Amino acid sequence: MSNKVLDQNISGENVKVEFEEGIAWITLNRPQKRNAMSPDLNREMVNILDKLETDDRCGVLILTGEGESFTAGMDLKEYFREVDGKEPREIAKTRRDAMIWQWRRLNYYPKPTIAMVNGWCFGGGFTPVISCDLAIASEKATFGLSEINWGIIPAGNVTKAVSEVMGHRDSLYYIMTGETFDGQKAADMGLVNEAVDHEGLHDRTRQLAKILLDKNPTVLQAAKTAYKYCKSMDWDMAEEYLFAKTAQTTSIDPEKGREQGMKQFLDDKKYRPGLEGYNRDK
Repeated sequence: MSNKVLDQNISGENVKVEFEEGIAWITLNRPQKRNAMSPDLNREMVNILDKLETDDRCGVLILTGEGESFTAGMDLKEYFREVDGKEPREIAKTRRDAMIWQWRRLNYYPKPTIAMVNGWCFGGGFTPVISCDLAIASEKATFGLSEINWGIIPAGNVTKAVSEVMGHRDSLYYIMTGETFDGQKAADMGLVNEAVDHEGLHDRTRQLAKILLDKNPTVLQAAKTAYKYCKSMDWDMAEEYLFAKTAQTTSIDPEKGREQGMKQFLDDKKYRPGLEGYNRDK
């Protein structure tokens, strides 16, 4: 049984925000448009991510879509046709709002993020899925890089996002053919962590969120940030960065997790690293 509570003060006309025991469920809410991402939706998402960053009710953020779709991608009418021909600065602002939340903010968000792909996920929808730390898909979900069929390329950093998680051959195959694939294929290619039975999607995603909620939030943020930055570093630079990041994390961690873990393992003999997390209540 769901205990989600809708927050109408944070929610907008195109995005719904619900809280449930430390989880913020962010739902793209344009089901009549398959949750296509319009300029208004993008502006709402920028505002919502800013607010949730300092909202204690949000320990983990789950991004999903209303109805039978995650998102059909960018709204062709509102994001493209209605913007074309406008003043250059207005065009740039519209494009920037989309990129701010879909990868700039989401990719380095200070709180853990999970994409729950419940249905259709096309084109521009790949970027927020990949920008989230983790992703779970329904086996019935349908993915597609259909831009080639519209006479355009996967832009807006979609191609860059795909290249980060999918292999060379798989990426080019779906970019060049525009063919669709299901949730299990997405998991096999590394686009999502796993695909599950559609009826169990919410429960599995909630379970994963609770695992993350049980971790030390300061260390969890540092661990995921360190990984993302290290990917573009050589070995020597990564070593120096990780030593510095470790020292920084230890100094700012209000839980003093490293001290607790050492004490519980070495002194109390009550902690089994690798099998369970240290007891955060002590």
